[in-house]
Amino acid sequence: MAEDKSKRGSTVLYAKEGQANNGFVQNEDILETDLDPSSPAAGPQHNTVDILGPGEPDVKDVRPYAGMPKEVLFQFSGQARYRIPREVLFWLTVASVLVLIAATIAIIAVSPKCLDWWQVGPMYQIYPRSFKDSNKDGNGDLKGIQDKLDYITTLNIKTVWITSFYKSSLKDFRHGVEDFREIDPLFGTMKDFENLVAAIHDKGLKLIIDFIPNHTSDKHAWFQWSRNRTGKYTDYYIWHDCNYENGITIPPNNWLSVYGNSSWHFDEVRKQCYFHQFTKEQPDLNFRNPDVQEEVKEIIQFWLSKGVDGFSFDALQFLLEAKHLRDEAQVNKTQIPDTVTHYSQLHHDFTTTQVGMHDIIRSFRQTMNQYSREPGRYRFMGTEAHGESITKTMVYYGLPFIQEADFPFNNYLSKLDKPSGNSVFEVITSWMENMPEGKWPNWMTGGPDNVRLTSRLGEKYVNIMNMLVFTLPGTPITYYGEEIGMRNILTANLNETYDVGTLFSKSPMQWDNSSNAGFSEGSHTWLPTSSDYHTVNVDVQKTQPRSALKLYQELSLLHANELLLSRGWFCYLRNDNHSIMYTRELDGINRVFLMVLNFGESSLLNLKEMISNIPTRVRIRLSTNSAYSGREVDTHAVTLASGEGLILEYNTRNLLHRQTAFKDRCFISNKACYSRVLNILYSLC
Repeated sequence: MAEDKSKRGSTVLYAKEGQANNGFVQNEDILETDLDPSSPAAGPQHNTVDILGPGEPDVKDVRPYAGMPKEVLFQFSGQARYRIPREVLFWLTVASVLVLIAATIAIIAVSPKCLDWWQVGPMYQIYPRSFKDSNKDGNGDLKGIQDKLDYITTLNIKTVWITSFYKSSLKDFRHGVEDFREIDPLFGTMKDFENLVAAIHDKGLKLIIDFIPNHTSDKHAWFQWSRNRTGKYTDYYIWHDCNYENGITIPPNNWLSVYGNSSWHFDEVRKQCYFHQFTKEQPDLNFRNPDVQEEVKEIIQFWLSKGVDGFSFDALQFLLEAKHLRDEAQVNKTQIPDTVTHYSQLHHDFTTTQVGMHDIIRSFRQTMNQYSREPGRYRFMGTEAHGESITKTMVYYGLPFIQEADFPFNNYLSKLDKPSGNSVFEVITSWMENMPEGKWPNWMTGGPDNVRLTSRLGEKYVNIMNMLVFTLPGTPITYYGEEIGMRNILTANLNETYDVGTLFSKSPMQWDNSSNAGFSEGSHTWLPTSSDYHTVNVDVQKTQPRSALKLYQELSLLHANELLLSRGWFCYLRNDNHSIMYTRELDGINRVFLMVLNFGESSLLNLKEMISNIPTRVRIRLSTNSAYSGREVDTHAVTLASGEGLILEYNTRNLLHRQTAFKDRCFISNKACYSRVLNILYSLC
């Protein structure tokens, strides 16, 4: 019995000096032993908790229990059955973390650059005076734009582009700015603008605005100070001595204004001539003066701080002129010099695209980059270079390591006046073949200074042109009203003799068939509405399943949801005077979109002869004739009416851009491939 007690007691923790076991329950197999008060064990001991015996504890036959002292715990933790699983779990955790880090780095390394907001969806250009009148004065305004933001979102638009609204005498209707930091009262107040910016951002949209830094109005404070030789403003404009006798100015050279006649005008106050590339009411700023460049940068910063997401810079090729003031060469050298009065009669080698001009543009870009550091707030920069050759236009993209514009606006489709497959093909390939590698294209079908699409090409080509820009690689840009097929007005009842020809494409937006086409509730409008507004308006076309508006919405939705259109290769198959054909395809997706657009007479096409691996029957994803959408066609005989376009869809693994025969006929801006397994895009392909 005593021996049994001894064995049992050898595994029991004794309370020394009256110390309890800290509230822990001992091993249930251990029986408590009552101590005899007279026994030595009950006497005073060291204030420690110990194990029976002076040597190492014997834990061979003991299981872990709650409250065991650290000496016992260490004995258990060192045993192989506890140590090995713990070490295995530790190293598995380390390995898992390293694998996750490596996978994350690999995915980031192989992933293509994400498309930015100015790349993922269409831009919608608004001439504010003609979009919506909110105060019944017959002029569109900023509040009117805000009232119609819900409509803009139904078009799946990503960016709203508003043309000039600065305080101005409205000479040239948007170019003669009196104060770059003020809203013209015609359009509202600065508070109206701030509310509009907030509303645009609340809708998930972005805003870009026009800015023409080349010149100001002659009513601008800078010009008034300059003509009076006030301080630093003395040389803010380009002044030069000239002769002025009997009301006739003898200019320093033969340079001409864009609108004809001499580009020099005598100022009675300063008694010198000032230079103007446009009208005499629009004197050119002197960009060789560092103070002028700094002023312009501060204007850019002012609007960026207001929340603007980007700019369209216009007339940049006119920023600098040659300092030597030599005469420009005549196109017709035999023409009598005094009869040279039209802009097209001179070679403008000294007044456009001078050395140093692109340095100024890059400084604009650097200023905007200061506001692009916040995630999701990249500031877009577009440039308009009307009349420039395609080679000079491409320079606005910048150099491989020196950024300028995100893209120069491509208005070549806006100038097409005779629809044909060959002319459309020429515009497309001219841009794609000359565009620097890795840059992003864009396509415009209209604008404030161009004849509207319907008036230029004809009503039946509205849908096919919209289909074209939404299926080409890059950003589609729509001028307000083109989505419903608005046409030019025939007359302009405006008391203004200057450049009236540009007014016909700026008529009020046609919202419904009420008075003034729903544009204004006032008694008059600044320009007359088009005579067809009873049938060509937003309200009517919203309810028509085959309307231009409905197709536009379907095209923009397809563009937003299909990687083939937003990221895919563009390969052109053929073109002739009637039609153009091209595909959009992407590595990793075994589907192809084939666009067949007919700009000529009715045609019968055998697609099997052109694409050997195309299936016998393919599906019509979208058609300019909505009755055909969703149907299948026989690829041996595809009939197209004049002005009809088809987006055909079929499955194939034999993509055209991989074939040697199409090597020089395929383009891509940001190369990417799709992984169906991981559902990601990657660039190493």
